[in-house]
Amino acid sequence: MSPSKTSTAQSTTTLAIDYRQPTVDDGTRLWEIASDSQVLDVNSSYSYVLWCHDFANTSIVAEVDGRAVGFVTGYRRQTDPSTIMVWQVAVDDAYRGHGIAATMLHRLLDRTQRLGVVAMHTTISPDNVASQRLFGSVASARGLRFERRDLFAVGDFPDAHEPEDLYMLEPELQEP
Repeated sequence: MSPSKTSTAQSTTTLAIDYRQPTVDDGTRLWEIASDSQVLDVNSSYSYVLWCHDFANTSIVAEVDGRAVGFVTGYRRQTDPSTIMVWQVAVDDAYRGHGIAATMLHRLLDRTQRLGVVAMHTTISPDNVASQRLFGSVASARGLRFERRDLFAVGDFPDAHEPEDLYMLEPELQEP
């Protein structure tokens, strides 16, 4: 199939995607998606199961035909419960290009607003332009300020980890 036919097929295909809170049963699948991404820092399988148990109300799963195809893990900052810190965003390779990651972030923000969440933070390595664009587009669509700050330098990690910058999607500052 030619590239144009592939992109046309993708743009005209409508997926029936359900977005929901994760359950413990999702932990293994989230670990698989993270591992298969070959981009994310993969945590232990236990951490994904635990995350689905302890942080389900601040995380989200995208599901197609009863199978998780994407996820966002997040938590409310202890020092600022009005901010959700996004730990990981991942979409199964076969389902990329359908806007699933952005939709999960929007729906997660919508759901956590009732908990008092008004801002979203995440860390992104300097070379991950796709994630920077993703969060920038969500900020723009929601009318949020989008800022970057240095957070963790290479020397903060015990291994060969890239630096991690803090990206903040926050309400515009109001003039007094």
